[in-house]
Amino acid sequence: MREIIFDTETTGFDPASGDRLVEIGCIELLNRVPTGRTFHAYYNPQRSMPAAAEAVHGLSDIFLSDKPLFAHGVEDLIAFLEDSQLVAHNARFDFGFLNHELRLCGRSEVSMDRMIDTVAIARQMHPGAKHSLDALCTRYGIDRSHRVKHGALLDAELLAQLYIELTGGRQIGLGLAQEEAKDTIRAELAENAAVRPIRPARVFQASAEELERHAAFIATLDKPIWLDEAEAA
Repeated sequence: MREIIFDTETTGFDPASGDRLVEIGCIELLNRVPTGRTFHAYYNPQRSMPAAAEAVHGLSDIFLSDKPLFAHGVEDLIAFLEDSQLVAHNARFDFGFLNHELRLCGRSEVSMDRMIDTVAIARQMHPGAKHSLDALCTRYGIDRSHRVKHGALLDAELLAQLYIELTGGRQIGLGLAQEEAKDTIRAELAENAAVRPIRPARVFQASAEELERHAAFIATLDKPIWLDEAEAA
């Protein structure tokens, strides 16, 4: 099963009001395991960067001025995404910007059926808790000390670790290891049983002296309970 973890950085919150996508970072997972394949690109938004947005991700007008337009790099992005499920944190935001850019350059939108939202998963697992990427990384012990500012590829790498935790990826691996260990133990027991010599059953019987001592002890008991039951019967 192939899945793509991705994150975006933008000029703001609403593509309908003119905000644009300026960075995308993608991580490939196969069966919930990172393969090492990534996709990362910056794009010139053809508009100015608001100070509030730059404070979040640090991408300035000067930095983005020589970057390609989204339309010029869209083929490489589409080739990387293929038809895989796409995982994002607060995924409707990222899907909204990605599909807006695809529409602008005449490409087909990504179906919402491919969307996996880790915020929705976290809300089901931890109702009432904080569900930001930072809060969930802290909950699951994921190191984010190098996350000084938001960055699409960095956040995708953190999200990949979080997604594996949220979906029980490590537990799945442990379960397989435990089953393999059980199979090994079963094989060893079967092998030992095949070579173990069969001994005749031992007969344990009280001697006459032991029976006599037992009877003498019983005689010293004051109103034993089994006599009461026998009389009642």
